[in-house]
Amino acid sequence: MNHLPLIIKREYLTKVKNKSFIVMTILSPLIMIALISVVAYLSQLNNDKVRVITVLDESGFVQDVFENTERTKYHVLENMSLTDAKKLAEETGSVGLLHVATPNSIDDVSNHIKFYSEESPSLSLISDLETKLEHKLTDVKLQENGVDVAMINASKIHVNIGQESFAGEKTSKIDSVMKLAFGGAAGYLLFMFIIIYGNMIMRSVIEEKTSRIIEVIISSVKPIQLMLGKIIGTSLAGITQFVIWLIIGGVLLSLVSIIFGVNLQTPQQDMMEQAMANPELNMQVQDLINAFFYLPLANLIIAFLLFFIGGYLLYSSLYAAIGAAVDNETDTQQFMLPIIMPLVLAVYIGIFTVVEDPHGTVSVVFSFIPLTSPVVMLMRIPFGVPLWQQLVSLLILIATFMFTVWFAAKIYRVGILMYGKKPTYKELMKWIKY
Repeated sequence: MNHLPLIIKREYLTKVKNKSFIVMTILSPLIMIALISVVAYLSQLNNDKVRVITVLDESGFVQDVFENTERTKYHVLENMSLTDAKKLAEETGSVGLLHVATPNSIDDVSNHIKFYSEESPSLSLISDLETKLEHKLTDVKLQENGVDVAMINASKIHVNIGQESFAGEKTSKIDSVMKLAFGGAAGYLLFMFIIIYGNMIMRSVIEEKTSRIIEVIISSVKPIQLMLGKIIGTSLAGITQFVIWLIIGGVLLSLVSIIFGVNLQTPQQDMMEQAMANPELNMQVQDLINAFFYLPLANLIIAFLLFFIGGYLLYSSLYAAIGAAVDNETDTQQFMLPIIMPLVLAVYIGIFTVVEDPHGTVSVVFSFIPLTSPVVMLMRIPFGVPLWQQLVSLLILIATFMFTVWFAAKIYRVGILMYGKKPTYKELMKWIKY
């Protein structure tokens, strides 16, 4: 393995000095920040727009339910016909006219409500109006039946079930949300990293093979060394690119916000600010922060690094083998499905099974299968996985990676010197036996 460091260095420098690599490393965050800025600016324009809704309540039941807000104003009409109300709403530029006709009874009001507008109203607008009307009409109906609405509201009890393990460890719903968020982010990041940089490795092998450079290199280097060097070198280049993206992206976000005055805050951030002003919501935010620190951070970070590296190397070796077996990217499609399917399966299991039952049979089994364990185990660990299960899963992953490297090197050794013939699965099996 004396040549391995040289191969890694060569592969890394070749990638980072490539013009297309440099251009995309700089251009990608610029494009991303530009898109984010445009979306933020358009959202800001949309949020700053005050919408006016005209209301004509002929029933007399709901006209007092509409209260003006910062971005929504209600123009309540009285003693006006529907025709005149429509004309007025159109002339004043209202979003639309909410008309509540005179019903026979309170039970019949819902059949006499219509919203008139020039264009189709947004779903959120109609849903908000429906919610207001439902609450008000329900209260009116209760009052007609002799029910004290104030007493009912005062009698409502909020239930927040405390959670605690048999060992005395306290948890909550917010803890589960944090665990789900961390596990989902880790699994998705690994999935995207494999797809992006695995394909980069495969294209690199195909390029060297078609340019015949590989024939010169292979004369002095073992195929397994060349394959490992290409995998590790490309991985380091990918990490370098990712770090540069983070740095450039962070700097550009700050500059765009300061220079152009674009508010890059997301709706979630706005909600966080509102929560800080509300004592009850502020308490929930504090619970969220506490839930983050209650996570087994050391275990999560170490496990993330090990499973991330192991999973990436495992799939990268398969990508390298595919690149060696074909002459162009078009021929790779027949071999890509067996690689993509386990990754997609792992993500679906993580989303639909691990979230619901992280310690169930399906979750546990797939967290030991090496092709799915990097994603599934990373999503299970935040929910508390015994250390022995993590170690066993990691050892199986490492053993599978070593076997895969050997398996891929066999294909790589023969495939890099094969030209002009589209390989089949049957021929790949023959190459392994050589």
